[in-house]
Amino acid sequence: MRVEFYLNGAPVSLEVEPNETLLDTLRYRLNITSVKRGCEVGECGSCTVLLDGKPVTSCLILTAQVSDRNIITLEGAAQDELIANVQRAFLENFASQCGFCTPGFALTASALLKENPEPSDDQIKTALEGNLCRCTGYIPIINAVKKTSHVLKGVKNYEATHD
Repeated sequence: MRVEFYLNGAPVSLEVEPNETLLDTLRYRLNITSVKRGCEVGECGSCTVLLDGKPVTSCLILTAQVSDRNIITLEGAAQDELIANVQRAFLENFASQCGFCTPGFALTASALLKENPEPSDDQIKTALEGNLCRCTGYIPIINAVKKTSHVLKGVKNYEATHD
């Protein structure tokens, strides 16, 4: 079946199998390497993409379901200043070690901050609960989201707290 959608702002049109997941289409057909295969049951968040601005696990979505929709992956970050700010905060707060989970966290955090530029710690934790990290732990990740929030408000010299 033919599916047409937008990927990182560019139109895509291709033939897909009816049972083909968006994860498989992105990673193996379109070479989008930020989308990782982790659990395949929607629990780890390593395959997270933004679908019409909302974070979704691409392993649970069929490509046939994204016709005429907009998909953003971390590769599209150059087009989105907010995602670029989140990435910078991840680097500055040492919120990434192996990097496997980082794209999912960065996209999820950017969606949260787009909707709520000043989230509380509890709101950050709730937004990120669908993403798992086995290396870094969550404090540096939460601090990176808080730092991005402060950058968006224009706060200089934000120092992360270690809750």
